[in-house]
Amino acid sequence: QLQLVESGGGLVQPGGSLRLSCAASGFPLDGYAIVWFRQAPGKEREGVACTTGRSGRLDYADSVKGRFTISRDNAKNTVYLQMNNLKPEDTAIYYCGATLPYLCLLAPQFIQYWGQGTQVTVSS
Repeated sequence: QLQLVESGGGLVQPGGSLRLSCAASGFPLDGYAIVWFRQAPGKEREGVACTTGRSGRLDYADSVKGRFTISRDNAKNTVYLQMNNLKPEDTAIYYCGATLPYLCLLAPQFIQYWGQGTQVTVSS
């Protein structure tokens, strides 16, 4: 079974940067599309970025376009989310999820495997 572990969260000031990692074990990560989600208190889980398994297709939520970048290192079996120019409204628990390799959709109902999440707090 595929297992996902997120890391890299923390406290950062507005305008700062963080890089989140989603490390996989159990299966090669290039056999899956990976989607980053976030969930703030009292809000629904929303997709922010995705990358397909092999074709390299990317997609981003409008709220993070131009600030967040998703990338993958298949040799390390890891997907990253580089977050720049962070805003207080980016504060949330960030999760990575894996789904069918061609399915780059920012929707949680298609996710087959979830990580445990990592907290990102943007505050001065």
